[in-house]
Amino acid sequence: MKFIDNKMDNKGQMSVEYLLVVLVVILVLSIVTIPLISNSIDASNDVSHSSDAKVSASTIANAADTVYANGPGAKRTISFYIPESTKIILSDKKVIIPIQSSSNGIINVNATTQYSLDDKTLTVNKGWYDAVVSWEVGAKVIDVKLTNI
Repeated sequence: MKFIDNKMDNKGQMSVEYLLVVLVVILVLSIVTIPLISNSIDASNDVSHSSDAKVSASTIANAADTVYANGPGAKRTISFYIPESTKIILSDKKVIIPIQSSSNGIINVNATTQYSLDDKTLTVNKGWYDAVVSWEVGAKVIDVKLTNI
């Protein structure tokens, strides 16, 4: 009977050892993969925010070009999404939206226009905006006015 008890004790000890080995392997894998997943999520968010900002800058620039093509007195209303609190910088023939990156600091996302815009900086928060892009008769620049939706 003692022989059977020793055999069962050995099996029990082996089971505990296997469980400990599996636990150590899972622990090592989690220590390695969690930082990788975190970096991937940050990079994915950076790409998403940059893409949203590029679409917004391009939307404003395209509206300005359409207004320019239609001539003085033209007006266009557009909607766009700002991915984070930032500024929209209208400077000469550029629309610039600085975006905070998790790894590279600030990235300036920009789009160009065919005609000069009214030089100004608009402070915006995350969210959807309507903008009226207009070229008043007698004005030398195209104006952009924002309203938060």
